[in-house]
Amino acid sequence: MLTSAPPSASPILERSESRLSKKVFIKTYGCQMNVYDSARMADVLAPLGYTACATPAEADMVILNTCHIREKADDKVFSELGRLHQLQIEKERAGGRLVLGVAGCVAQAEGAEIARRAPYVDMVFGPQSYHRLPEMVARLARGGGLVLETEFPVEDKFDHLPQPSHQIGPSVFLTIQEGCDKFCTFCVVPYTRGAEFSRPVADIVAEARLLVSQGAREITVLGQNVNAYHGAGENGAVVGLGELIRRLAGEVGGIERLRYMTSHPRDVDDSLIAAHRDVGILMPLLHLPVQSGADRILAAMNRGHTAQDYRRIVDRLRDACPPLALSSDFIVGFPGETGADFEATMTLIREVGYAQAFSFKYSPRPGTPAATQGVQVAEPVKAARLADLQVLLAEQQHAFNESFLGKTLPVLLDRPGRQAGQLAGRSPYLQPVQVAASADLLGTIASVAINAARTNSLAGRLSTLPALAGVSAA
Repeated sequence: MLTSAPPSASPILERSESRLSKKVFIKTYGCQMNVYDSARMADVLAPLGYTACATPAEADMVILNTCHIREKADDKVFSELGRLHQLQIEKERAGGRLVLGVAGCVAQAEGAEIARRAPYVDMVFGPQSYHRLPEMVARLARGGGLVLETEFPVEDKFDHLPQPSHQIGPSVFLTIQEGCDKFCTFCVVPYTRGAEFSRPVADIVAEARLLVSQGAREITVLGQNVNAYHGAGENGAVVGLGELIRRLAGEVGGIERLRYMTSHPRDVDDSLIAAHRDVGILMPLLHLPVQSGADRILAAMNRGHTAQDYRRIVDRLRDACPPLALSSDFIVGFPGETGADFEATMTLIREVGYAQAFSFKYSPRPGTPAATQGVQVAEPVKAARLADLQVLLAEQQHAFNESFLGKTLPVLLDRPGRQAGQLAGRSPYLQPVQVAASADLLGTIASVAINAARTNSLAGRLSTLPALAGVSAA
């Protein structure tokens, strides 16, 4: 499961065949793969004549690129659609038109419901169908009502996407794998993203080279289950993620940092562990979701590993790469979870130690086995457990950040800071770092001496001292 992020507005770039500029606005919910997909929608829409705009009020088209992971995700989408419908009515009264589209996993899972509850929506399409946007827009122009594209297409969408042309920053996402065959009982991904699919190695290398030529310094390769990657090599051999990382590091000049997410413990193999040992530009933070520390709950989740299996994998990774730190996902209050089960999760957290983590109360997802199986845990109990778990995780995160006080870290400065005269960036461990620096350093990796640590961020000053790759998370 990819980690969920707050909704963000992603403007879409367009150029008009008719040279008559139109405006489009995309609001992106959820995981990093949705951020990537929204940017690629920008590339698909560009030849149709759309240009970026900052707000829905300016737009001729608004697309909500949705996520189905968080609780009440569909309710949030319908609430947003209600607001946009009022804007749509105002546009029509003024003689214009606002096209509304719903994309992503909620669209895939709830297409018929969207059509029923929001008949003013013009386009509904899943995450495997956005390469057909030009055809959808043409069908809409010809009339005929709602354009619905929620079937899993036979063709590979990546074969039909143009080269990336949207503006990028120094840190970028690159999707290499989609879908999941694990069928965890709480998860909708196999139903909304489909079966596992891995892009060919040559296509990934080519896109990485293009991204570097456009200014990328750090690439995070993405997948719903990224370390299940099994792409075709040029000679027909199947290439795993460990070998792909070596290929990217060795064949794409200009990449200074590599990351990958999100992983499944069952797919951490010898080659990937060796890549953490051998590939210097592979960053020392690994997101490795465990979800629970109780074997009984892991079995009910259909995770396919035990808590001890997870500990052994962590030990092997840390032996291979001592500076490695971990982040993870945790679900509390899964159906049937007892106090002892929850305490097993707390014990695992204390033993493993995490630099950061994402934690959630279990919420049923329609169509998933866990929604109808087991004894549902009462909401007050879930809330209390989540609060206790988050206190422990915050303590670990704060202690981890404080371990960098007095050390010098390489920081990729990728955005303006909170205050004038500041830049902000990310450490090798993805910690936000604030530093006084001039704008000409934007997009560079600078040595920063850390002099302040908070639970969620670091601060420091520019330094001429050599930067560490990292320190042990232990």
